[in-house]
Amino acid sequence: MPLILTEEDKPWVVQKYGGTSLGKLLPQITETIIPSYLETNKVAVVCSAISGTEKAKGTTSLLLKAIECAITPTRKDELNDIIDTIRDEHFKAIKALKLRAAIGNEKLFSEAEADVVTECEELRSFLSAAQTIGELSPRSKDRVVSTGEKLSCIIVAAALRSNGIPAHLVSLHNIVPLTNDHTLNSTFFDTLSSHLSSHLATYPQTSIPVITGFFGPLLPSLLQTIGRGYTDLCAALTATALSAPELQIWKEVDGIFTADPRKVPSARLLETVTLEEASELTFFGSEVLHPGVGEVVKRAGTRVRVLNVGRPEGRGTVIWPSSSGVSTPLSRSGDSSALGVSSRSNSPASGFMAANGYYGVNQARRAPTALTSKDAIVLVNVQSNRQSKSHGFLAKVFNVLDGLDITADLITSSEQSVSLALSNVGENEEGIGRVVKGLENCGKVEVQKGMAIVSVIGHKMRNMVGIAGQIFSTLASGGVNIYLIGQGASEINISLVIKEEDALVALDIIHADVLGIPRIKTHMPIAQNSMMKGPWLY
Repeated sequence: MPLILTEEDKPWVVQKYGGTSLGKLLPQITETIIPSYLETNKVAVVCSAISGTEKAKGTTSLLLKAIECAITPTRKDELNDIIDTIRDEHFKAIKALKLRAAIGNEKLFSEAEADVVTECEELRSFLSAAQTIGELSPRSKDRVVSTGEKLSCIIVAAALRSNGIPAHLVSLHNIVPLTNDHTLNSTFFDTLSSHLSSHLATYPQTSIPVITGFFGPLLPSLLQTIGRGYTDLCAALTATALSAPELQIWKEVDGIFTADPRKVPSARLLETVTLEEASELTFFGSEVLHPGVGEVVKRAGTRVRVLNVGRPEGRGTVIWPSSSGVSTPLSRSGDSSALGVSSRSNSPASGFMAANGYYGVNQARRAPTALTSKDAIVLVNVQSNRQSKSHGFLAKVFNVLDGLDITADLITSSEQSVSLALSNVGENEEGIGRVVKGLENCGKVEVQKGMAIVSVIGHKMRNMVGIAGQIFSTLASGGVNIYLIGQGASEINISLVIKEEDALVALDIIHADVLGIPRIKTHMPIAQNSMMKGPWLY
């Protein structure tokens, strides 16, 4: 007989839902997934702004476009059209909920519609005023963007309440203490988690907090400081504030794979990866977690599980802090057969990692964990004009990049030359021209467009004797030339710059011959599949 827990005894689980999942699968989330955890857990939900089938046409993207219109007086009609579109899309979501809900919820949905109208009209007034003066401060832009998460939470909370589940909206737009120092270090995150914990404690514990993924105010702005993936970080901070053993990131894929399944058909779902591996995968092309999440959950000892909204019965992928102690993954209920869920591993974190070859006697035999690729890379080689010493030459190069707000993905250097793999300059002549012009004072500049970075990632790769040689010989056997090689101090990543047209071949042969995962037949020609873009975790 399963143990019946009191509300006070139940551990928290924090669930973060992305915009596309909320836009396409809201009934699955509010009628099936969230209720399945309530018997054994208190649930906190963190929401992104709702998107449709494409992220570029989602609420946040529309709000960013509205900001552009607001600083251009001649685009008033376009601004109003955007706000009307945002309002109408959320009305459609509420209408869909009405069709599924039991009779008697009319007032609830009318209130939700009224809340949507209020938010949109406040946004319209704010942006119209900004259009009059023709400018918006970074903090004002944050205020505009935060509307997306508020609208999303209004709808999610209404959906839960229409199913008889108490829920309340929690806005975090004013959760950050007003100071002049918003450096993203451990002190800042500890302070923010403490404020968040106190804030959440003011709400009823029997009601689900539906939390805006947007938090602020941050100086100069949340978008500038953290970027578009801020909802992941908010969810991690929420998990820390609630002392939740597990943070769940719900996406539209089964978890983290050994490679992008769209590019490598034989890619396999990984049961576990370390935080360090997840961070490297994110940086080199796979949107696993926002980079800021790792440090927050590592210090708290929180595990992260990536799960599929479309297949909630799946195990997903557990991301462990590599130095974490004993921790047991949670089940949905006392009965492990709920929703067809097989019993998840009961191993402690340390034992679970050892069993998967991260620690102990098996670590030297563990193959690399996964590989990923990043396209649209520009390779820049700078040969010193020998007018300064080596450290002065490198300082000049990086000062130029800093002035252009460009970050190098990979760097190799000698005393008088440096090679840079750049991903955020674009492959247009204007973007590349700015880089070349800036670097010409440092020396002779050569540029190669149409490149890609392929990264092989594994927690103990530095301890694998001959792994680099195996990767290089495998690529040579496939006729793939390497233009730049990099291995960071993290010891878990070897990255290579190759031609973009060779990327799919490189992924295929490394996956088969280095990771040791047999190929499966596919009817899609390699050439056709080679130009498929986009992250495999979204």
